[in-house]
Amino acid sequence: MRTLSKTDIENLIVGATILGTGGGGSPEEGLRSLMAQYNRGKKLQVASIQELQDDDRIASPYFVGSVAPTSMGKHAGKEKKVVFEDPIAASFKLLEDGMGKKIAATVSTEIGGGNTAASLAIASKLGLPTIDGDLMGRAGPELHQSTVHIFSLSMAPSAISSETGNQFLVESYSGIDDYEAIARYASVIAGGHVGVVDCPLEVSKARECIVKGSISKCIEIGQARREATENRGGDPIEAVLSKLVNGRKIFEGVVSKYSWKDEKGFLFAEAHVSGTGEFEGRKLKSSIMNEHIMCWINGAPAVMPPDLIMFLDPKTALGITNDKLAKSKKVVVLGSSIDKVWRKKRGLELFGPRHFGHQNDYVPFEKLH
Repeated sequence: MRTLSKTDIENLIVGATILGTGGGGSPEEGLRSLMAQYNRGKKLQVASIQELQDDDRIASPYFVGSVAPTSMGKHAGKEKKVVFEDPIAASFKLLEDGMGKKIAATVSTEIGGGNTAASLAIASKLGLPTIDGDLMGRAGPELHQSTVHIFSLSMAPSAISSETGNQFLVESYSGIDDYEAIARYASVIAGGHVGVVDCPLEVSKARECIVKGSISKCIEIGQARREATENRGGDPIEAVLSKLVNGRKIFEGVVSKYSWKDEKGFLFAEAHVSGTGEFEGRKLKSSIMNEHIMCWINGAPAVMPPDLIMFLDPKTALGITNDKLAKSKKVVVLGSSIDKVWRKKRGLELFGPRHFGHQNDYVPFEKLH
């Protein structure tokens, strides 16, 4: 079991924001929540799944909601009444009470600056470890994008709480479309987001579906970027690329157009980038549903889901979340390959191009480049 240092925490948020592909929650809020626990003297511990017993239960805490800037902090134009300061903690208690069983560890539902931190923060608060792994290997927009579905495991029972005081205990659901709609609608009526705790899996069942080592990978990415930044003459972009699976710089340029809308709890957007330097004269377009989903260069597919599209600041190599993306912003765009579990037939049904309405059969990133 590894206890995270202050530097580990900072590196973790940097790496998780990069792998968050433009989504995954607020890295600023994620860092604040982890440092609050650290400054209180609480331990932030990361454990291998092998360190738990087969009959232990793990659960996945996270936030559901839009990342659109105008959707946060207001409800129907009025200040929200806060009933639960920590909606994830409220959901955690509701789920344990509902099951009549305790949770032994948390596992991140995805990799992102906000949701990966949410898993660690509630675990630290409750004196539990977080598994070194997650259920996605990146961030994704819907509850469909969880490895549990590839292995026919249920996300129920599930607990959902809003800051405004709404609480739901979902004992079962008829299908993932319905469960997604329940959680998403709860976030809409709450005026922004809800805290969810689901996937209370026995470790014996969880072992096969977890993308292992992803927390450590985030820390490695952040550390590599830090060392390159501190080393005069170092290249932080290359340092990040060195830690990605088939990592490649696919574009560099200036955002020429960025339009978005907040609809049904999602941020839908398109980002258009005009190439500079070696990419002069080329155009990149990225289709966004909370996260970067698919991108094209001069009209040809350059990265298809579920592979990763990452927008970074060219000077700092810090990940840019889609709520901070804007016209005239300079960006470097990286691509990399997703964990192989998503290349199974069921994985591509839930996370491939056609799931998002694109009329393309999936081609792996390393074959496109």
